[in-house]
Amino acid sequence: MIKLERYSVMNFENAIRGARNPMNSWDKMDSYYDENGSYVLGENDLSLAVKLCRAGSDHRKFVRQIFFTIDITAPLYWWKEFDTYKVGTVANSCSTMHKIHAKEFSLDDFSCDHMTDETKAEFEKIVEYLEVLRQKYLETKDKKYWYDIIQFLPSSYNQMRTCTLNYENLVNIYYARRYHKLDEWHELCALIESLPYFKEMFIDTKEQ
Repeated sequence: MIKLERYSVMNFENAIRGARNPMNSWDKMDSYYDENGSYVLGENDLSLAVKLCRAGSDHRKFVRQIFFTIDITAPLYWWKEFDTYKVGTVANSCSTMHKIHAKEFSLDDFSCDHMTDETKAEFEKIVEYLEVLRQKYLETKDKKYWYDIIQFLPSSYNQMRTCTLNYENLVNIYYARRYHKLDEWHELCALIESLPYFKEMFIDTKEQ
C-alpha cells in the first residue's frame, strides 16, 4: 500500500534560465506562466531541455534544480528501499520513536493489501497485542513496554514522510524501480511519469 499526496513541482523557470548560462542564450527563452500559474516550456526551451537530457547526466545539470515535493505514506519495508536514494533528497517523517503510542493500533495502520485471508487473520492478533502493549505503556510509563512495541512492530507498519527530491533523483528512481517486484514502486513510477515534461525529457528521449 502506498499513498501519494500533496505533491508539486517547483523551480522550472530558474532551472531553464540556468541551463542557458553556458551559452549566454537567455534571449532565446520563450517559456511563460499560464492563467493557472503553471510554467509552460516554450518550443525553444523544451528543445534545449530535451537536447541536454539526451546528452547524459553531465549535461543535464539543470534538472537537479527542478524540485519535487510530496507526502508519501508507505510501509517500513518500502521505506527501507527508498532510503537508498540519499543524495539530493530530504525527508521529514512521522516519528515512531516519539509518537508510536499516541493512537490506538488498528489494521489500517499496516499494509495488508496482499495478505491472504489466513495470514490476515493471524496478523490481526499481532495488532491486538500491540494495542495491549500500548495500553500497558500508557498506564505504567514503563519503558520496557515501549521497547516491546518498537521491537515487535512489523515492517508493514505505515509511515508518512514529506519528501523533497529533484528531477535527477526521479529519473534514477524511475529507471531503477519501474519493473520492481513491489507494487508501491510501480505506483510511484506512474506518478513520476506524469510530472510536467518528465516524459518529454527522459522517456521519449531514452527511446530515440
